[in-house]
Amino acid sequence: MSKNNLTCLQEGESARVVSLLNTGTIKRRLQDLGLVEGTQVQCIQKSPWGDPVAYGIRGAVIAIRTEDAQGILIN
Repeated sequence: MSKNNLTCLQEGESARVVSLLNTGTIKRRLQDLGLVEGTQVQCIQKSPWGDPVAYGIRGAVIAIRTEDAQGILIN
């Protein structure tokens, strides 16, 4: 299994979600946004300060904070 998380993606790169390590409400919100195992995610744009980052997920652009993105494992 990959040890990379969503923060490893550079602008323009894509990966698939392997699993979510997040817990509680944030995990549920991420799942509601479509971040489930097998979902393709693309890094669209990083803010000038690096947080949050815009990701393309199932046709939508979603901003995710770094602390939350660290719990999203990808390959």
